Amino acid sequence: MRIRLDIRYDGTPFHGWAAQPGLPTVQGALESALTVIYRQTVELTVAGRTDAGVHASGQVAHFTVPEVGDRIVSPDTLAPRLGAVLRAVLSGNLASPLPDSPAAYPPNAIDALVVTAATVVPETFDARFSALARHYVYRIVDDLAARNPLSRNCCWWYPTQLDAAAMNTSAAVLLGEHDFAAFCKPREGATTIRTLQQLETLRTAPGMMEIRVRADAFCHSMVRSLVGALTEVGRAKRDTAWLADALAAKARIPEIPVAPALGLTLTQVDYPQTETELLTRQQTTRARRDCGCPERR
Repeated sequence: MRIRLDIRYDGTPFHGWAAQPGLPTVQGALESALTVIYRQTVELTVAGRTDAGVHASGQVAHFTVPEVGDRIVSPDTLAPRLGAVLRAVLSGNLASPLPDSPAAYPPNAIDALVVTAATVVPETFDARFSALARHYVYRIVDDLAARNPLSRNCCWWYPTQLDAAAMNTSAAVLLGEHDFAAFCKPREGATTIRTLQQLETLRTAPGMMEIRVRADAFCHSMVRSLVGALTEVGRAKRDTAWLADALAAKARIPEIPVAPALGLTLTQVDYPQTETELLTRQQTTRARRDCGCPERR
């Protein structure tokens, strides 16, 4: 039986999604709680491996467990039960059954992670490879009058005002399928070819802006590098030609700043509707991308 989890978290107390020995992570906490519930090791596959400090309001993961046995948990009751066990793990009232778990989670982690839904899905569903697109929002406050300490952990307090119109104009050169190596931290064997579908800067209120980003998938630190590059344009230090040249370089550009993690939130993941479409999308995604340029390995 394959089960999809819809997940939200404040990334502040976690060292990212991916489990790491001795560190508090989102994956580690969830797998600990699921292992307690099912009395067997449960491994999660996730749509977006968010970095330390990055938040999520629309994260998706899946896992597979046998349909028979003495520890069957109905998906209808899994989300609330998982919430209770998860809170016990995060508070330290329940020891993690997994090796290399952290000795303790930070106190602010207790209510920082929530599973909002658990749903049975077809075996062709893969949270990572079946995804059509990931949506991210990066929030920036660029006016002292708009700074609010109550929301300081989910936005970047930028020191100077930014030109949103200039940022939008320059962003257009990055849309489409390209090798985004200039905006990624390289990983062995991973392609940096991606299709960027949206890169839009919006003023949501005086002194506040959102950069909305959507792509089929993202390389390591790609979203934060795109945001960092746009802020260079927004403060008139760089221009559209610089962005175009960086993209054409097809190699990491040290001059591109990586925006702080705290402003970034994974807001949505899109999937096909039918089993056949899920499988087709999974097969397509697993295949290496090729846009006529050498694939980086």
